[in-house]
Amino acid sequence: MDKVVVITGASSGIGKETAKLFQAKNWKVAATMRKPEDSADLQRIADIECFRLDVTDPSTIQNAIDDVLEKFGRIDVVVNNAGYGLIGPFEAATPEQIERQMNTNLYGVMNVCRAILPYFREQRRGYIVNVSSVSGLMTFPLSSLYHASKWAVEGFSESLHYELDQFDIRVKLIDPGPIKSDFFERSLDVAKTDGLTVYDDLMNRFLPNMKKGTESAPDGSVVAQVIYDAVTDKSRRLRYGANTKGILRLRRALPDRLFLALIRKLVLK
Repeated sequence: MDKVVVITGASSGIGKETAKLFQAKNWKVAATMRKPEDSADLQRIADIECFRLDVTDPSTIQNAIDDVLEKFGRIDVVVNNAGYGLIGPFEAATPEQIERQMNTNLYGVMNVCRAILPYFREQRRGYIVNVSSVSGLMTFPLSSLYHASKWAVEGFSESLHYELDQFDIRVKLIDPGPIKSDFFERSLDVAKTDGLTVYDDLMNRFLPNMKKGTESAPDGSVVAQVIYDAVTDKSRRLRYGANTKGILRLRRALPDRLFLALIRKLVLK
């Protein structure tokens, strides 16, 4: 019987590449997004169906799960990929930006997990793949809220993997490093406050280095392959890196003083 994967945030980037890879591996793919009408290219691919799902709206999540089960008859894997990035000084972030950051990256993951768990528990199997980031294991300047959301996803997922093991539900964390995508144009927001200029020099040094790092990076297909490997390796392994370039090994090996100095040199030069 064909296996079925549900992917959030599948309209572009990592989500879209993941949908295409699973389809190429003969899976049925439920590609979910806020506006499925804008993804005609995906809908033209056999065995990919697009469904409306907004991770910040629990009613759309349950509706999408019900529709997927009606269409395909089963769900084997859920990939929580939808994301929103807020950068800039914390002092400049509006309450609305802070709320959106947490609602999308953290509560959105929780909303999807809560909706799928009764089904996975009943069938006593399933995979929950949460796409986090190296930003959930280390930090860069001017990204405090994005880091806060990803560090929370890491802790949530790590704890969840213990409690769901009894039902043979596997939790997987994917921690990509820099990935080339349209994130800067599509999902990135910048915190700004009129008259608050004391952080401008820091931003002017940080942004070019951040963009340079993503422009030279591989595309989302690298992460898609890691996601596929994570749900087919039959292990209880929790974390999987993708294009981390050894930075996480350095984070573990170096004392804070040296590692923080290294990050300053890399991104604020």
